[in-house]
Order: sequence, then structure tokens, then C-alpha cells
Amino acid sequence: MASMLRRRKAAEKLETPTEEEARKEDGQEDAKGRKEKERERAKKKAEWSCINSCCWFIGVICCVWWFLLFLYNAMPASFPQYVTEAITGPMPDPPGVKLQKEGLVARHPVVFVPGIVTGGLELWEGHPCADGLFRKRLWGGTFGEVYKRPLCWVEHMSLDNETGLDKSGIRVRPVTGLVAADYFAPGYFVWAVLIANLARIGYEEKTMYMAAYDWRLAFQNTEVRDQTLSRIKSNIELMVATNGGKKVVVIPHSMGVLYFLHFMKWVEAPAPMGGGGGSDWCAKHIKAIVNIGGPFLGVPKAIAGLFSAEAKDVAVARAIAPGVLDSELFGLQTLQHVMRMTRTWDSTMSMIPKGGDTIWGDLDWSPEDGYDCNQRKAKNGDVMNDTDSLISKTKVHYGRIVSFGKDVAEAPSSNIERKGFKDAVKDKLLSSNSSCSSDVWTEYHEMNWASIESVADYKVYTAGTLLDLLQYVAPKMMQRGGTHFSFGIADNLDDPKYNHYKYWSNPLETKLPDAPEMEIYSMYGVGIPTERSYVYKLSHSSDTCFIPFQIDTSADDREPGSCLKGGVFSVDGDETVPVLSSGFMCAKAWRGKTRFNPSGIKTYVREYDHAPPANLLEGRGTQSGAHVDIMGNFQLIEDIIRVAAGATGEELGGDQVYSDIFRWSEKIKLKL
Repeated sequence: MASMLRRRKAAEKLETPTEEEARKEDGQEDAKGRKEKERERAKKKAEWSCINSCCWFIGVICCVWWFLLFLYNAMPASFPQYVTEAITGPMPDPPGVKLQKEGLVARHPVVFVPGIVTGGLELWEGHPCADGLFRKRLWGGTFGEVYKRPLCWVEHMSLDNETGLDKSGIRVRPVTGLVAADYFAPGYFVWAVLIANLARIGYEEKTMYMAAYDWRLAFQNTEVRDQTLSRIKSNIELMVATNGGKKVVVIPHSMGVLYFLHFMKWVEAPAPMGGGGGSDWCAKHIKAIVNIGGPFLGVPKAIAGLFSAEAKDVAVARAIAPGVLDSELFGLQTLQHVMRMTRTWDSTMSMIPKGGDTIWGDLDWSPEDGYDCNQRKAKNGDVMNDTDSLISKTKVHYGRIVSFGKDVAEAPSSNIERKGFKDAVKDKLLSSNSSCSSDVWTEYHEMNWASIESVADYKVYTAGTLLDLLQYVAPKMMQRGGTHFSFGIADNLDDPKYNHYKYWSNPLETKLPDAPEMEIYSMYGVGIPTERSYVYKLSHSSDTCFIPFQIDTSADDREPGSCLKGGVFSVDGDETVPVLSSGFMCAKAWRGKTRFNPSGIKTYVREYDHAPPANLLEGRGTQSGAHVDIMGNFQLIEDIIRVAAGATGEELGGDQVYSDIFRWSEKIKLKL
């Protein structure tokens, strides 16, 4: 019995832990619990720290932004000018203030004619995807709809590919009034600076008129659809009648120059094709036409846009980030959509180079032969070179507007083997409907690879053969364009065929009005490298909807003073329009009594040597010669105001020339 009790106590002793062991176990559990709690606290602290940091960061930015806004609104209006003058020295008076001090006052009513893309467009009727956009700007302003619903925006900005007019169920119309083109986007002025300076000497809404139009349409179609030409005629007549019979000063910019050329022929022509104003309408109503950055003879840049939806900047971006523009990104084939949309804008065809090889040169000759891209001109017009060693020794063949390969662009013409492309058969499509949706379908997808290669095998295209090229790769576009525009040189301007509206915007196929007292100015910037000809290559891509041609950005001439950069040969101009196109008509073809200017209207060439802004405080600069920025050039604005106030070209000082436009014009053998 005793032994059984001893065994039971021993077993209980084994089963019951000692106090020391119990304390150890409790300590381990407490330590484990503390560690878990510490980990949880650390985790919560880390999470809170991240959120806290983000909130603090956002809060600091908002506070700083609000504080800066408060300071901006609280500071005196003259403070920004004070800071600028403290850094750069005294700022000159704006032209309007300066001329007001001289005693100039508003005299002749002014009419502004905006160019391509600078005029606002708003929606009046659209498809369901555009709900809520009634009378909202689709073009100009903030461009918010481009980011919110890009495919819907492309659909509504495109025109019908057959008629060149509205698509079914869509009505996009030009914004009216001075606000149509005073600013292209918030903070980016177009006409605003000129309008503000004219207001300084007394101009107001009743003496200024913005001749807004839908810049996408062929010029004659703006009358067919919107009666825009009739509205311009009526408004000019009203302005003359309500301002004591004083004639208007018309100020077109960019493509607006060509549009107003069309208007002058339209207003004289008998109805129904024309406005029925008679041959003396312009003489009765127009004092002067002040053309700014006028592409009278077209621009090579238009060829690149129609051929491959590119220009120099786009080509560089495409080379740096091909996936963004070439491939499908966020459901968009960007360049394909751009090409499909812009090829429905018939107005772009008005910018195709005019005059063929006679004006722009051939395989071996061009008017700008010998131009050195490194040269700069002093203000007195004398040419200066930094060093003799910087003069390019490479002969540039500017007449070869499109060349396939750098070697082709520079080779003697006798060494270039060319194969015809017109007879190449397009029987097998580049892509099928199943692999390329109708949204991005372009005319390139109706070609097979053999026909595409045949385009490249032709090697080089001049202004004379570019029309054949575009006819081959974009027959629908050119068929529409051929009914509205012409690009040749008239042999006999008295031929009745030139009474058709397709010739009216080509200065080489029309006569100026019979208005000997009228003056015509050609004002434009110089001193900026401007696209003149291109080196292309075939584009191979896995994307079945790709564009098969692109500018070869690897084509570079590293020799100092070279004109070839990134596949583009440059020449003197305003960054968009070469000097040859802006200046030739006023420098030669219209100068004096010629067959293009039978009444001897006086013409003046006024060039503005480009000077970039000295610092960021100058914004886009007051001496810029760039195609749009020149609208803020103080010297140009002063010249325009003086003309509007009654000055003549002789009183302005006649011609003001820094380029070689007169020498280049003399090289062009045109029957005058």
C-alpha cells in the first residue's frame, strides 16, 4: 500500500511542472506575445508613416501653390515687369503704346484671316459618344476631349472621305468672333497680342473682324456648306460703309493667305460660282493686304504630312520611342489615326508645293543652291560666317524633295537608277480587314508590298513627280483635291479654264485684281532652319496596320554647317515656310506690271530676322521670326499698325530683306 502511494506521488511530481519551469514557460509566452505586439505596432507605424508622408507631401505642395497664387494676386500689376526689367534692363513700350504716344489713331478697319489649325472649332451635332459636348470646342482651348475620348474626337474631327464635307450625323463649325483665334490654347497667343496693340490706338470690335472659317474644308466648300465667303464679303462691305468709306486692311496668316487669294477671285466672279462683286470690288474695298508667313507656293512639310503623317519633330519622336507612335498603345495606333483624319482635310492639299520643277528645282538644280546652313546675317544684311572651316562642302540637292536613302539624296543624278512605280499592281492587300479595323484603315492598306517597294525603287521625287506619287498612294484624297486645287503654272492666264475655282488659290495660275492703288505686303520671319527636303526609308513593322514609309532620322551629316539633320534638309525660313515660298511672288512674280499682276499693284517684302528670347521671362520673345510666334514680334506689329493707320509701303521704308530671296528669285526662269 505504501509503495503504491509513493509511486502515485512520483507520477504526480513528474506531471506537475516546477515553479521555476512554470515561470520559464510564462516568460517565453510573454516574450513571444511582446514580439508579436511589437511587430504589429511596427507594421502599423510603417503603414501610417507612408500615408502620413504622402499626405504631408500633398499638403505642402497645395500650401505652397496657394501661397504663390495669393502672392500673385496680391502683387501690383507692374511687379512682373519690374522683375523682368531688373534682370534684363528696361523693356521697350509695346508697339500700340509707342504709336499712341506718336499720335496714331485707328483709321482703316482691319480684317484678320486665320490660318490652318489656329481657328477654334465647336460641336453642334454629334454621335452618342459626344454627349454633353454641344457647342464645346473640339479644336482650340484646352483640348480636354482629346484625352478623355480620343477615338470619338478623331471621328468628329474627320470629314467624309468621299465628299470632303460633314459625316452623317456630325456638325462641327468654326467659332465666331475675335475669340475664334486670339488664343490657340490657354496662354498660347495667336492674334491676341496684335489685337491688344491695335486697341491701344482706338480699334475695337466694330473696326476689327475675324474672318473665321472651317480650315479643314476645301476653300470653295466653305461657301457651299457655311456661306463663309459671302459672310466675309458682306462684313467687309459693312465695315467700309460704317467707317466713312475707308477701305479695309486685310491681314491673313499662314494658310489664310491662300484662302484670301481664293476669296479675291471668288468675289469678282459671277454667280453662282462666285460672289458677283465685279472686277472692281477689291479696288473699292481693300486698301492693303498684309500677308504674314504666307505659303504662296506651298510647303514641303505638307508632303511629309500627307505621305507619312510626319514632320521633323514627329520623325524624331518616332525614332526615340517607336512603340508610342507605331504600335498599338492603349488601343490607339496614333499615326494611323492622324493620317486617316488629316487626309480627309482637303485644305491641307492647298499647301502642296506649286510650280513644279520650275520653282522648286529638279534633280540637279534648285534656286537655293549654295546655301550654307551655318551662315547668319547681320542686321544690315551682310552675310557673316563664324569661320571659313564651318562652310559645308556637301552640295545639297534641294530639288529632290523626297529621296529614299542618304546616298540617293547626295549622288549625281547620272548614278541614280530609277524604276517606274505607276504600273505596279495593287492586287494583294498589305493587310486584311480581319487584322486591321476600319478605324485605322488607310489607303496604304489597299497596296501590296511589291507596290510599296516600287515607290522606294523610284528613288527620288521632285516637285513635278510628287503629284504622281501622291496620286498613286492616296488616290481618293487626290481625286477630291484635284477638283479643288491646282499646282501648275499657267501658260495663258486668259484661257477661260482659269475661271474655275480650282485655280483661284494658286498665284501662278491667277491674276491679281485690277486695283492699282492697293498694296500687297509679304511679311515673314527668317533665320530659322526650315524643312525643305527629306530622306525616307521603308518601314517594316509587325503591326499589320502600319504606315510603310518614314523619315530616316539616322540620315545625318556630321560635317559642321551641314543642312542635313535627322533625315531632313533645311533651308532659310520661319521654321514652317521656306523663304522661297513666302517671298518669291512679291519679290519677282508680282513686282511691277507682270502677267500675274497686270494693274501693277505695289508689292513689298518685309523680313524679320529671328532672335530667340533672351530668358524665360520674355516668354516666346518680342523679336521672334517663327511661323506663329512672329505674331508677337514688336517690329511686325508696329508695321501692321502703321499700315492700318494709313501709312504706305514707301513710308514704312520699302523692302526689308535679310535673306537671299532676290538672288534666288532671279534664278527662277518664269515667264512674266
